[in-house]
Amino acid sequence: MPVNATLATYSDWTYGAAVAIYFFAAVLYLCEAAFARPEKAKERELVAAGGAQADGTWTPGLVVKPELSRVERLGRMGLALNVLGAGLHLASLVLRGFATERAPWGNMYEYGSLLTLAGVVTWLVLVRKFPVRRLGGFVLVPIVILMFLGGTVLYADAAPVTPPLQSYWLVVHVSVISISSGVLLVPGVASVMYLLKSSGRARFRKLPEADVLDRLAYRSTVFAFPLFTIGIICGAIWAESAWGRFWGWDPKETVAFVSWVVYAGYLHARATAGWRGRPAAWINSFAFALTVFNLFFINLVTTGLHSYAGVG
Repeated sequence: MPVNATLATYSDWTYGAAVAIYFFAAVLYLCEAAFARPEKAKERELVAAGGAQADGTWTPGLVVKPELSRVERLGRMGLALNVLGAGLHLASLVLRGFATERAPWGNMYEYGSLLTLAGVVTWLVLVRKFPVRRLGGFVLVPIVILMFLGGTVLYADAAPVTPPLQSYWLVVHVSVISISSGVLLVPGVASVMYLLKSSGRARFRKLPEADVLDRLAYRSTVFAFPLFTIGIICGAIWAESAWGRFWGWDPKETVAFVSWVVYAGYLHARATAGWRGRPAAWINSFAFALTVFNLFFINLVTTGLHSYAGVG
C-alpha cells in the first residue's frame, strides 16, 4: 500500500505545531495559577465590591480589580491556544490516516498522539463544566512531555502496518484503549492536585478547591472506566482470533488488568464512607501511575506479544 509522502509531511508539521502551541498554552495557564488570587480571596473581593440596594438587601459586586483581570486574561489566552493546538493535533492524525490509508494508530507514535488528543479534548470539555482553568498547566505539561517523546524517541515514519495488525480490531481495540487512557490522564492529574490542595500547605492555596478537584476526578473516571473495560474485552477477543487464546498474561495484558482492578477499587472507595477524599485520591493517583508505566516501560523495555509493533 503506497504512502502519500506529502500528506505524511504535513501531518508531522501539524503535530510539531500542536506541541509548540500546547507548550505556550501551558506557560500561560501556569502564569495564571501563579499570579492569581486564591479562590476564597477572590470571592471576598467580589462581595466587597457590591453595594446596598433600596430595599436594604446587599447585592454582590461584579467588579474585579484590573490586576486580577490581567491575570485572568492570561488564562483565557491559554485556553484559546489550547483549542487551536487541539485543532492542529486532530489535523495531524487525520492527515496521517489519509497518508497511510489506514487507522492512524498503528505504532507507538500514532498511539501516543491519539491518547494525548483524547486527554486534551477531555480537558477542554471539563474546563467548561468546572472552575478549574488554573489546572490547565498541570494537565498540559505531561501531555507536552508525552508528545515530545512521541515525536522524537518514539517517532515512526508513515508506513503500512505489519500483517498481524491488518485487522478491524486495530480500529476498535486500540482506539478504545487509547482514548480511555487519554481520558484517564485528566482525573489522574486532578487527584494528584487534590492531594496537594488538601495537604493544607500555603503554596497550594491557589489550586482549584479540593471538592471541585474530587468531583472532576470521579466523574471523568466514571466516564472512562467503562471504555477502558470495553477496550480490554476487545483486546481479549482479538487475542483469541490472532493467537488462539483470550488471555496469556503477557506483560502488557497483566499491567492493564492490574490498572483496571485499581481503577475499580478507586470507584468503589470513592463511593464508600471512610474512603472518600485522600484515600480514594491516592488510589486514583496510583492507577494513573500504572497507566503511564504500561504505556512506556512495558512497551519499550519488556518483551511480549505486544512488543512487535509497540501499540496499545
